[in-house]
Amino acid sequence: MNKKESATYELDDIDIAILRIIQREGRISNNKLAERVNLSETPCWRRWKRLEEAGYIDNYTTVLNRQKLNLQVSGFTLVTLGNHDVESTEPFEEFVGLVEWVVMCSCIAGSADYIVQIVAQSLEQYYDRLSELRRVKGVTALQSNMSIKEIKSTSHLPIG
Repeated sequence: MNKKESATYELDDIDIAILRIIQREGRISNNKLAERVNLSETPCWRRWKRLEEAGYIDNYTTVLNRQKLNLQVSGFTLVTLGNHDVESTEPFEEFVGLVEWVVMCSCIAGSADYIVQIVAQSLEQYYDRLSELRRVKGVTALQSNMSIKEIKSTSHLPIG
């Protein structure tokens, strides 16, 4: 068991407040965060570090604007594999882990095995990416649904 798994503890109101703020404002300075949660800087920094070490904070990232980057096409593809053994699932999961144009992948229950979100600059590029996905060993069927308008996209979790 690693340190992050073993360091889980009960969150209090201040911990939850810290998580809410840094989830929305990842670049906030410690002194601004301390002001917002009504702590002095050193205890605030200690709590922040403890939340990181306990694994409550997985990563810090920047959200880029897809339209500015000319990634106008987004689609969700249901992927079905012929078998569910490691020889079939491993090549597929490795492939989607390596390509940047798959921005989300989940193993699902139901009529398909996985759902992936693919981004592209054009429908032609999207088709090319589907063709690559279709060639992955074990893939037997794909069914795509195109996004025509994004209503909500977030990685923010409901906390507390």
